[in-house]
Amino acid sequence: MTEKEKMLAGKIYDPSNEELAGLRVRAHKLCQQYNSLYEDDIIRQTIVDKLIPNHGEGLFLQGPIYFDYGVFTTFGKNCYTNFNFTVLDTCPVTIGDNVFFGPNCTIATPVHPFRWQERNMKYKENGEAYDDEYAKPITIKSNCWIASNVVIAGGVTIGEGCVIGAGSVVTRDIPPNSLAAGNPCRVIREITEKDSIKYKTELF
Repeated sequence: MTEKEKMLAGKIYDPSNEELAGLRVRAHKLCQQYNSLYEDDIIRQTIVDKLIPNHGEGLFLQGPIYFDYGVFTTFGKNCYTNFNFTVLDTCPVTIGDNVFFGPNCTIATPVHPFRWQERNMKYKENGEAYDDEYAKPITIKSNCWIASNVVIAGGVTIGEGCVIGAGSVVTRDIPPNSLAAGNPCRVIREITEKDSIKYKTELF
């Protein structure tokens, strides 16, 4: 297996690999270009198509955005991300249709060894530094709202129709149609028809 194949399969891989380093630099440059443009600049869409080729129609990234690779992230249709959206997509990140993110959300697939003896930098015979890394994929299914300052950790699946409360750290799977919040994020209750805004008379 190549180092890229190992990485995407969730195996220990060498992030200093030339192919991976090149992909990261490319993504970081595209992010910087995107972040330097006003939100109504038509060039932004061209950058998104290069950075995240696997996206549906109607994707809007407010910016600034930060992707490790971009090419390993998939968006469905009509998704929206607010300010400071960060995706460390060293394993596949799959986002469904109509998923909305508040400001300062982070999707982080990397998993580092707990023991410092295995986590710290090592050196190849040529003196080049590297470390042992691996990652776990993240899936966010359709029709979810991810509120401000949410962190989603590697290996998590968030079911369809969920709302994740502000400031949550999601470290385990969340079943569909759940209101969940906290650190660590836990299910509070199911979202039902009773939550419809039509019953909130103070809003009308």
